[in-house]
Amino acid sequence: MKEIVDAPRLSVNVETFRYPDGTVALSDIRFDVERGQFIGILGSNGSGKTTLLKVMDGIIKDYDGQVLLDGDDIRKLSPRDIYSKVGLVFQNPDDQLFAHTVAEDVAFGPRNMGFGDKEIAERVRTALASVDMADCAGKSIHHLSFGQKKRVCIAGLLAMGHEILLLDEPTAGLDPMGEYRMMELLTRLNRENGVTIVMATHSVDLVPLFLHHLHILSKGILARGGPPEDVFTAPADMADVKLRLPHIAELIYRLKHEDNIPFERLPLTIGEARRDILERMKTMK
Repeated sequence: MKEIVDAPRLSVNVETFRYPDGTVALSDIRFDVERGQFIGILGSNGSGKTTLLKVMDGIIKDYDGQVLLDGDDIRKLSPRDIYSKVGLVFQNPDDQLFAHTVAEDVAFGPRNMGFGDKEIAERVRTALASVDMADCAGKSIHHLSFGQKKRVCIAGLLAMGHEILLLDEPTAGLDPMGEYRMMELLTRLNRENGVTIVMATHSVDLVPLFLHHLHILSKGILARGGPPEDVFTAPADMADVKLRLPHIAELIYRLKHEDNIPFERLPLTIGEARRDILERMKTMK
């Protein structure tokens, strides 16, 4: 028998989920989240991203299908069993933070899980250090920037022992540097701390830089999935799901199809594009 450590951390099979008015919100959603992966769910507003994350976190239960957390039906697990492994970071951190200080907020989860004061203090210290917020432990939540609040939300889940983070638009509301710093943080947590991450976003320019695997969600259905270089194909394909190509890929696509420069593939990052352009320049001399 295959050991549980080799099984997906999350296995999603949602046949149908309807809103109370009967509208189908999710349909035929099937994918696995393997240990240590950094996965993106890319979709336009209203595509069903937040709803899908709530299903994966066990918040929404009235759907046809099954979501397995380490092989167990998440609807049959206790809240403690779920939240000791997986947690959801909402798009607006103000919906998630409520304590007066940073340390108090991060300590709330471990305290409710029954840990002693010494263990709670260590968990808070470690979690805040993991998100580069150790110097802000005594700071008032209300005096934090929007990006800092998002980091505290992540720390609160890490302090509870979460090995799987579900993030709803983690870069929303941040300036360009804040976006990049947030993605650097998540990448470090994934690669150095082994945290499995599922991120819902509509930011097509960020995902090629960081993700192992990408799913495009359109009108509650998975339109396609795979490595980013396989998912981003042509502008028309992306327009069909109300998205666009990353800017650098759009440029190379136009150079290839409108200016007849023979690129073999669509690079998704500046580094890849620079390398391909230099190669084309050598062959055109």
